[in-house]
Amino acid sequence: GRVVLKLPPSTAWERRTQTLSVQASTNGSSFSTVAGPGGYTFDPASGNAVTVNLSPVSARYVRITVTGNTGWPAAQIGELEVYSG
Repeated sequence: GRVVLKLPPSTAWERRTQTLSVQASTNGSSFSTVAGPGGYTFDPASGNAVTVNLSPVSARYVRITVTGNTGWPAAQIGELEVYSG
């Protein structure tokens, strides 16, 4: 599967790299890391979206943890899409 993270329209945001990880859970209380941590670059030239590819995992809940951002002193995600494999 994959997770797609998007920022608002490319005309409103500058290029930035965010360090993030993706965690998944079947019960909402016990999470395991399925991707990251890693640096993902949101670039207006490519639509300000990043795709995080995941190995197949069974989950009902997905959590994104952002620990760094080169464009702002906080996490920034405008849209989250989760796709099964």
